Amino acid sequence: MSLLHSASSTSSFNSRLSHTSHRFSPIHPSPRTSLLNAVRCKLIEPLKFENGKPSQSELLLNGGGGSIPSFLVAPNARMKDLVNGSDTRLRIFSGTANKALAQEIACYMGLELGKIKIKRFADGEIYVQLQESVRGCDVFLVQPTCPPANENLMELLIMIDACRRASAKNITAVIPYFGYARADRKSQGRESIAAKLVANLITEAGANRVLACDLHSGQSMGYFDIPVDHVYGQPVILDYLASKTICSDDLVVVSPDVGGVARARSFAKKLSDAPLAIVDKRRHGHNVAEVMNLIGDVKGKVAVMVDDMIDTAGTIAKGAALLHQEGAREVYACSTHAVFSPPAIERLSSGLFQEVIITNTIPMAEQNYFPQLTVLSVANLLGETVWRVHDDCSGGIEPYSSLGID
Repeated sequence: MSLLHSASSTSSFNSRLSHTSHRFSPIHPSPRTSLLNAVRCKLIEPLKFENGKPSQSELLLNGGGGSIPSFLVAPNARMKDLVNGSDTRLRIFSGTANKALAQEIACYMGLELGKIKIKRFADGEIYVQLQESVRGCDVFLVQPTCPPANENLMELLIMIDACRRASAKNITAVIPYFGYARADRKSQGRESIAAKLVANLITEAGANRVLACDLHSGQSMGYFDIPVDHVYGQPVILDYLASKTICSDDLVVVSPDVGGVARARSFAKKLSDAPLAIVDKRRHGHNVAEVMNLIGDVKGKVAVMVDDMIDTAGTIAKGAALLHQEGAREVYACSTHAVFSPPAIERLSSGLFQEVIITNTIPMAEQNYFPQLTVLSVANLLGETVWRVHDDCSGGIEPYSSLGID
């Protein structure tokens, strides 16, 4: 039995096509039909090379030679002539946190990144200047608040403020990784709820909407007083696992802790309704975890551990060791956000995992690549979501749920 899931839909887009044709009619009458085939975020050539390090051409940083991945080339080639003289109301700008991902998103959409000047003064203060007009435009700012979280968050806030003062019509903060998401409740007395504070800062800076990917907990959406589009990275990872043609009878999806059971159950349903196992852990402090026991059967099976992020890899590494003790044949680690704080690399490359599958919501430092690492791109998922936000999902096209968007 093959691994099938419903990460994408094939519903009709006739109204949207006519809308798109009208938008680009000054240049070319053909509709943006081809983009819809890429909704599944299927990365045919995963970013996996010698020692896990992708080439410069895969990062799309001004043509380091070689070919660009086909899933990005096709939309760009079809859109190139259309966009050159058309939809000037849509602008995409990138902060310094993850320029490679922002470039991929723009490439998928057939757009150029907006010109922006970002620098730091000698005392560490951040300076932002938009170098093109955004008056009356729909502006999307791509900036994950990944480490260094405080620097990248402040940069995002200043970018939002610059767009607001430049009379942008709508400002959407595209935050592939939302820092401080784990501080979403008070687990002890006299603690802050930093996730709510950060949400307030983004709102007060002038953002009209937030586009986030795999928030640590769904309740974080309620902290914002503006609309939040929540995109899941599951379709990207599911498509890649499906390409490996692992027999579904051998699969078991494992949640590394009790808090991730809902995420793992959703993942398992899309993997031919694979069985579920749970690692019971007891945490004694921040970034410290102790595995106690396993709920479920993994003997002789291929275990796929699913989590939203990997930080120090303590939880997932101890869970993998337990799975091997219980007789698992192979262990795969799947996560959307690769924070990879030390000593994560040592733990992940120690031989416990057959493969570590992550996405590029957080940029990977060169020293963090290792042979078992596979990096998948969420650029076309985010790019398609940006189109739908910009179009107000008009023309009677398929609902957001087909992309895994809340």
